[in-house]
Amino acid sequence: MNQGDLQEISIAQLRLGHYVELDLKWFEHPFAFSHFKLKSREQIDSLRELGLHTVRINPRLSDDLEKRVPSAATAPQPAPPAMAGNEPGLSPVMQAKRVLIEQMKARREDAQRVENAFVNSVKVIRDIEKDLYRRPQETVQQATQLIKQIADSILNAPELAIQVMGDKLGGEEQYFHSLNVTVLSIMMARDLKLPIELAGMLGVGALLHDIGRKEVPDKILLKTEPLTQAERNFYERHCQFGVDIAQRLNLAPAAIGIIREHHELFDGSGFPAGLKGEAIAPLARIVVIANYYDELCNPLHLADALTPHEALSLMFAKLRSKFDPRILQTLIRCLGVYPPGTIVQLSNGAIGLVVTVNTRKPMKPAIVVFDAAIPKEEAMVLDMDHETEFNIAKAIRPNQVPRDVYNYLSPRKRISYYFDASTAQREVDK
Repeated sequence: MNQGDLQEISIAQLRLGHYVELDLKWFEHPFAFSHFKLKSREQIDSLRELGLHTVRINPRLSDDLEKRVPSAATAPQPAPPAMAGNEPGLSPVMQAKRVLIEQMKARREDAQRVENAFVNSVKVIRDIEKDLYRRPQETVQQATQLIKQIADSILNAPELAIQVMGDKLGGEEQYFHSLNVTVLSIMMARDLKLPIELAGMLGVGALLHDIGRKEVPDKILLKTEPLTQAERNFYERHCQFGVDIAQRLNLAPAAIGIIREHHELFDGSGFPAGLKGEAIAPLARIVVIANYYDELCNPLHLADALTPHEALSLMFAKLRSKFDPRILQTLIRCLGVYPPGTIVQLSNGAIGLVVTVNTRKPMKPAIVVFDAAIPKEEAMVLDMDHETEFNIAKAIRPNQVPRDVYNYLSPRKRISYYFDASTAQREVDK
């Protein structure tokens, strides 16, 4: 905005309805943003406590105050004593700032902890796939143990946070898909209240749903041009190849059914058997949706990738008939309209990246906010569950934001998810 549009006034002239623009960084004041409309007397008191004598306001965004005359009833009250609060020597404003900074630090530590767990899980999946033929019994046990750990954590957590991951594992992308489908499937199982025994079989089937691709030549799997009909027919056989492998591994029938049917669609347009509706096994219907969503977000050719918001919108608005409606609603309910990895614009014009969604309150995600004045390592993480002044206005495609904003937010080339079921994270989110 043109600086000439702003008007500088004294703190004593501030009234409710003024739109304030502070020349301070986010950690130098207790407010979520440096520009906002005054809606409470406490906000004015907080500005006084900062020691400011004047502030800038935006008349265009302020309420019409020209005809209002200050009175004893509306005049700002004296600021509380600087020594007020729980910590000696800190004013309430400074205490609020301290709490906010500590929350940001805790969130970054949580994010690093979850990312480390994600990296370790990807490495386990890599070992499972590499040793599947050489040490079949041991690898099945390893897969079962990984699924048990994931399922126990997800199903038993009072609250579950789904977090977008970074791109730190070069060359391991082929294992991301299996883990994404597994996490999303068990996340939906939690919402559907599946018994842990079924969730365990669901997880094993989701983790190994694509094992039949090991029998498909790379020249087909990695082909950049459209497949010929013969190549397409061979590719579709990977479902049966997977069933053959799963039977040799003595997997449970329910897991084998997932491997067989993870490309079947509710309207009968899937493969290999063209099953329709409830002819598709219930657990397979869950994996079908997780698999389809992840392939939209992370296709072979990244230029064709949809944003998480676009993928969910497409599946719900145009492809709804292809999926079990109850399970599709479950995915949307868990991830929210703005899943992790979505760039959004807030109602106050700020731009951010959705980084975490709590499945209990998916419409109130946590967002990393762009601020050119702050290093991105110190960027504010805004918990929308605690905000009443503004909301998410819309999703934005990465190519619609300026390059500096894109680089700051670092949207991932590939969208990968992992979960946080820790008590520490829940306490921070309160």
